[in-house]
Amino acid sequence: MKKWECPCGYIYDPVEGDYENGIEAGTAFEDLPDDWVCPKCGAAKEDFWAID
Repeated sequence: MKKWECPCGYIYDPVEGDYENGIEAGTAFEDLPDDWVCPKCGAAKEDFWAID
């Protein structure tokens, strides 16, 4: 699964998930809730881009 980067530099790694915000490890970025935001700066999902 690809990692996704926020403009603030936060990287969402699906292998790790976002435990502090209730996102389990193994959750693909595409499967995050539509209202999920960057835990670091609050940016919306559409502000992220895929990285290798």
